[in-house]
Amino acid sequence: MELQTKQRIESWLSGNFDQATKDEIKRLEKEDAASLEDAFYQNLEFGTGGLRGLMGVGTNRMNKYTVGMATQGYANYLKQFFGENVKVAIAHDSRNNSRFFAETAANVFAANGIKVYLFAELRPTPELSFAIRTLGCQGGVVCTASHNPKEYNGYKAYWNDGSQLVPPHDKNVIREVDKISSVDEVKWSGGEANITIIGEELDKQYIEMVKSLSVYPEIIEKQKDLKIVYTPIHGTGIKMVPPVLKRFGFENVHIVEAQAEPDGNFPTVAYPNPEESEAMSLGLKMAKELDADILCGTDPDADRIAIGVKDREGNWVLMNGNQTAVLAFNYLIEARKAKGIARPNDMVVTTIVTTPMVDVIAKKNGVACYRVLTGFKWIADLIREKEGSENYIIGGEESFGLMIGDKIRDKDGISAVAMLCEMAAYEKQKGRSLFEKMIDLYAEYGLYKEHLISITKKGMDGQQQIAKMMESYRKDPPTMIGSAKVACIRDYEFQLEKNLLTGEQKALELPRSNVLQFLLEDGTSISARPSGTEPKIKFYFSVNAPLKNKEDFDLLNAELVEKISSLIADMGL
Repeated sequence: MELQTKQRIESWLSGNFDQATKDEIKRLEKEDAASLEDAFYQNLEFGTGGLRGLMGVGTNRMNKYTVGMATQGYANYLKQFFGENVKVAIAHDSRNNSRFFAETAANVFAANGIKVYLFAELRPTPELSFAIRTLGCQGGVVCTASHNPKEYNGYKAYWNDGSQLVPPHDKNVIREVDKISSVDEVKWSGGEANITIIGEELDKQYIEMVKSLSVYPEIIEKQKDLKIVYTPIHGTGIKMVPPVLKRFGFENVHIVEAQAEPDGNFPTVAYPNPEESEAMSLGLKMAKELDADILCGTDPDADRIAIGVKDREGNWVLMNGNQTAVLAFNYLIEARKAKGIARPNDMVVTTIVTTPMVDVIAKKNGVACYRVLTGFKWIADLIREKEGSENYIIGGEESFGLMIGDKIRDKDGISAVAMLCEMAAYEKQKGRSLFEKMIDLYAEYGLYKEHLISITKKGMDGQQQIAKMMESYRKDPPTMIGSAKVACIRDYEFQLEKNLLTGEQKALELPRSNVLQFLLEDGTSISARPSGTEPKIKFYFSVNAPLKNKEDFDLLNAELVEKISSLIADMGL
């Protein structure tokens, strides 16, 4: 064990930490030295999005002390930037300790003379973003680890527009958090009078905001019996999805009861992530039994959305995040034109690793489409930049996230459920399913097929292994992948695009980010992106081909699946 690790352990044993914490450290010393070392070998990093990690004792864990120190640093920066009249809103999800962490953060903010609006109980992350904007707050926090396993928790920090932190504030907050070297520097209590409990009134305003996004209420009136199955996967969605669907006018909503109760142990799933078919399996079972029209699921903090629909043979399938985004973007573009409410300055926003099909649809319809770095904070940042000159309609990314309208500035699984159900009602009124609509879009714009591989490198050297992998791609980039030449490499870390066929280089305008993209001659794109919060690297594959005949969908789809498999094998993944 390194000396610095030992010193951290000793400082916790001798410092102002509660007895239960010290007892747990002593237990680990006797019973699990490896876990103890992992808990103290570094400080849990406050990254550009906040904190996320395993819960437990130690400097490298989510606990009262790491949350308190992070909050003190964040409070210091808010007061430096805005002066003394600072307000924050705080929410939390259904995870174990989320309420405790939220109350800890509230107490620290309040002790620093900051006005705190704390939700009375668990609420979806998007409602926190809405609350910040509605209440005129300068910042906010939501305690959640999103879709991570039950052992994790997290702390997302927000700015005054309701988005997560972007430059320069993200780095400035990190700097202030890093300055807090001891729990003795944290103001833990004494400002309780600064805390106001909120809930029902914000709920009503949020529901009305979501209702205002509806484009075809008259269609919903005709299809109010649309059979909807919904699962919150033991999370916060149960608070808002049912009342929002009711407000939209849907009367035939069925909740997956086994997953309806908020529970941080997530007893029915291995991972509470609607991207995973296992997490949606109970919903799929109910949808099949009821012969439903659509299945919707949200993650624990209800910012992610997944949907299930029936294919052409009547089998239930889960749409991936790219397909869901394509359906939603196309619906709002088409519906706004049909309703006569489209504007010449309408814009949509997606990310650099999301399907290129979004760009093709937008271009054909004369709508500006922008690409930003991964993460909804960058979509929010672009909205801020374009405010007053362009009209934001929708943003989304492949990781099962949509942000509809500009009243909030983070991904919103609640409004996404409502809008996707409206889309299902619209298509049913026309006598077809969302799956059939998807194939119609493929026939019009080309069949785009995407695949994601996520590789986790566990342990203390996990991040180092991933760094070496990226370094290798940069030093010795491939010139051929599969049977196609690499035509272009985009390196967002060095903000440089290089055309390998002509040798031409040009600067990339987006902020620095550790992402590499390989664009092949045949239209294929492959992106490599390490996670900023976990020892994980993601590879995104996108291939496409024209679908000349809708009846050929299954055959062409299988060919593209095989093509992706060969690309993966060729890259040795």
